[in-house]
Amino acid sequence: MRLLLPLFLFVSLAACKEGGKAPKDLQQYTIEQFFQTESVGGAHFNSDESKILIHSNRSGIYNLYEINLADTNRRAMTASTNESLFAVDYVPGSSDHFLFSSDKGGNENDHLFLQTGPITVKDLTPGVKEKAAFVTWTEDKKHLYYISNKRTPLFFDLYKMDTVKWEGKLVYRNDSGYDVNLISHNERFLVLTRSITTDRNELHLYNTETGDTRKLSSGGTEDAVYYPAAFEPDDAYLYYVTNEGKEFTYVVKYNLATAARETFFETNWDVVNMSLSEKHKYHVLYINEDGRDKVLLYEHATGKEVKLPKIKGGYISGINISPSEKNMILTVSSDRSSDNLYWYNTETKQLKQLTTTFTPDINTNHLVDAQVVRFKSFDGLDIPAIYYKPHQASTSGKVPALVWVHGGPGGQSRAYYSNTIQYFVNHGYAVLAVNNRGSSGYGKTFYKMDNRNHGDKDLKDCVWGRNWLAQQPYIDSTKIGIYGGSYGGFMSLAGIIQYPESFAVGVNLFGVTNWIRTLRSIPPYWESFRKALYDEMGDPGTADSVRLRNISPLFNTDKIRTPLLVLQGSNDPRVLQVESDEIVAGAKANGVPVEYILFPDEGHGFLKKENQMKAARETLRFLNTYLKK
Repeated sequence: MRLLLPLFLFVSLAACKEGGKAPKDLQQYTIEQFFQTESVGGAHFNSDESKILIHSNRSGIYNLYEINLADTNRRAMTASTNESLFAVDYVPGSSDHFLFSSDKGGNENDHLFLQTGPITVKDLTPGVKEKAAFVTWTEDKKHLYYISNKRTPLFFDLYKMDTVKWEGKLVYRNDSGYDVNLISHNERFLVLTRSITTDRNELHLYNTETGDTRKLSSGGTEDAVYYPAAFEPDDAYLYYVTNEGKEFTYVVKYNLATAARETFFETNWDVVNMSLSEKHKYHVLYINEDGRDKVLLYEHATGKEVKLPKIKGGYISGINISPSEKNMILTVSSDRSSDNLYWYNTETKQLKQLTTTFTPDINTNHLVDAQVVRFKSFDGLDIPAIYYKPHQASTSGKVPALVWVHGGPGGQSRAYYSNTIQYFVNHGYAVLAVNNRGSSGYGKTFYKMDNRNHGDKDLKDCVWGRNWLAQQPYIDSTKIGIYGGSYGGFMSLAGIIQYPESFAVGVNLFGVTNWIRTLRSIPPYWESFRKALYDEMGDPGTADSVRLRNISPLFNTDKIRTPLLVLQGSNDPRVLQVESDEIVAGAKANGVPVEYILFPDEGHGFLKKENQMKAARETLRFLNTYLKK
């Protein structure tokens, strides 16, 4: 559903119990100071590789900027004040025409736009309810491929569009719920996937000339997933990622002529993806190593690993390789500061920092590193978590804490920089981001452990995470809350309903409150995934509805006795506003302190800085009132 950071860092439980001393001049920073930090992404090269196109939220929402590699000067390319815009790419052969994507107010109906001048913008996919996404350029760079659901809201067809008239032509009509993932260099083959369950999908090779489809995935009943990665330049081989026959995903090299397969790369963690540079000089491997991203670069022909430059204060978490393969944009990450972009020339070995995204108002020594920890759950299962311990924490100055629950189901909390988490920790809250059973990244057995058991054993993992926090000598065991968004919001509500003695407060961001309604009202373009989701969660049109009703917080509001904060975007297409409206009304009927913050210009998650700041600021005020008191 969101790649890349290196070295595995495991911190034992013992190491977390005392930690280092707080800086003598420890300062607490405002949310405005934290959000002076900039978030950047994209990094697409122009035709002569002298500039890159990025998106950044420095204006308060995401806009597009061009960075000159020679002097690092930045030029604003768009000036949107209402909608976030995300870089897709320069138009091949051009240094000033480019593509970007955007939706309306978080409704997730993304469109593709072409900009050819400061104010000359064309919507290439203008359907009112159309959702579209760029796929790739053709080898001659004269056409682009994109997917769109304009023909039917249920499925995404594949279109080919020329770069002169910018008119799209249907080239693959999708009536069977496939997802088009990859196109061969000669455009003869499409690689398709189809969801069966959330633990199993199918991989197919479609021949556009003959109309034949070849199934590449296993024909058995084994739960395995498959994701295509890349074609060799002559289209003789296809690389794909799978966990067939194993716990973790690995890369397979498939011979299209003989159907022979061989393991190309594997390790003891999930290989998330593999990419090939345009001239196929390099391949890049992306690994999810115990909650941290790791990037490996190799010479493709020889298999020899290429050593990337060491960068002080951070690690390389992403690589964009230019078409000439002489230049790379490296994304550099850190637990205590936001991502930055560096330019690296593979011939001269020159390394240059292109962005400085972190605010100088904050001393990073006053922030904390993410620690990977494990604790035993109710049945003895080891549960991984990402832990942030405040500098203020000590046995003589115990601090409150939050159990942080990720979205999904099937998501994963990662070790990374977060303005919001660091803001809470800087103000004296410990945060334990629990990767409960059912989380991705820890093998397919662990991933399947919450199927048809949501709000039960996975929730107990969060409760036992709370118990682990309570055992730390510097945590006030009476002041532990639960915080979550989306599926994590459901877990937060379930936590205060089922375990009111465990959690002193609950914070719910756009969480599911009525599973029957949510599963019936999923966006139409999720149709290809709907049956897989029903297989995991339960089908609301069958007897499964009994259990779905029992675990839905909305039908258990009479049990809410804990102060509750709810945050919701009005345009959320996944968890409708009514979900939050009704849970707030139900909790208030109990006379419980309930606060509700509604964002009229946001969807499933908050993109605008102003709204992100308000959400964090009001959450801290709520925590200070009802948890830290």
